[in-house]
Amino acid sequence: MSNINPSLILTGSYDSTLRLFDARTGAAEMVMGSAEKGQAPVEDVLLFPSDTLALSSSGPILRIWDLVAGGRCLRALSNHQKTITCMTFNGNASRLLTGGLDQMVKVYDVSSYRVVHTMRYSAPLLCLAMSPDDTHIAAGMSDGTLSVRRRNTSEEEAQAAAARKEVARTGDFESMLEKIGEPEYLSQRPATKPKGDPDEAKLAKEHRQKLTEYDQLLKQFKYGEALDAVLVPGTSAVTFFSLLQELVYREGLRAALSGRDDVLLEPVLQMLTKYIADTRWGPLACEVAGVLL
Repeated sequence: MSNINPSLILTGSYDSTLRLFDARTGAAEMVMGSAEKGQAPVEDVLLFPSDTLALSSSGPILRIWDLVAGGRCLRALSNHQKTITCMTFNGNASRLLTGGLDQMVKVYDVSSYRVVHTMRYSAPLLCLAMSPDDTHIAAGMSDGTLSVRRRNTSEEEAQAAAARKEVARTGDFESMLEKIGEPEYLSQRPATKPKGDPDEAKLAKEHRQKLTEYDQLLKQFKYGEALDAVLVPGTSAVTFFSLLQELVYREGLRAALSGRDDVLLEPVLQMLTKYIADTRWGPLACEVAGVLL
């Protein structure tokens, strides 16, 4: 919804288009994008506070639209490996955050649309929000987890910078060691542990997450085997349809389905019929069913 005119509503659809509606007339005043077959569906839309620009995510592509120029696409950015599912601004709209099925959050500087920061999460992201004071980031993930991360305020960052500057000015080496911990190569007493700031948060070392079997097969372009890997009992609908969506984007859906007999098609059809009435997966289920028919 428009921040300036509440009668204007921007929508995105699985027909790959954006439409700007005027609630007073009920008509679409502007249509952006293409409804041609094969185009990725629009997952999320976002209006700038000025209402002059709009953002949309389709697959791994982020697009910027100029509403003043009649809905002209200004830029298309591709910094995610998988579908972008959610977007949000920070408090003053100087930063744009995007989250995707690749478990990553990208932070853009809206003045240049360059990625200035990246955050990794433990599962694909479905929704994203930031507090008005820019101190907390909330993310909802496909495994049912709600993650809330806190960033240092500018005041805390300024205090830390002042402390480092004071150490550099006074040359107080012992004080510096108490702040950062004595380096291992300077330690003459192996049994003594270096001191640390009592208020310091200790974070476990983040290990690189191992790719799942179907992700490894996708990287090797083995689309049929990747589909087989998610047809095992216990696979969630999110995983199954995320893989189907990825196959559509890679134009590998027909290759993954070809050459299957009745026995191999049965688990695919069971999943499609089970979720075809679900509003989240119904359009994609119908598209896959159309390929099978």
